[in-house]
Amino acid sequence: MANFLRKLWQEENGQDIAEYAVMLAVILVIVVGTVRLIGSNANNVFSNVASAIQ
Repeated sequence: MANFLRKLWQEENGQDIAEYAVMLAVILVIVVGTVRLIGSNANNVFSNVASAIQ
């Protein structure tokens, strides 16, 4: 049992997957934040243009 736990503790294959998952989560947060920021600004610009046209 101790040998199995030692082998499980030293195995590094699962760490790569966890690191990629964390990187993906960070990238998704940045992308979603940027899209929301640009989306609200674009909405304001289109609203101003529509008001100016009318």
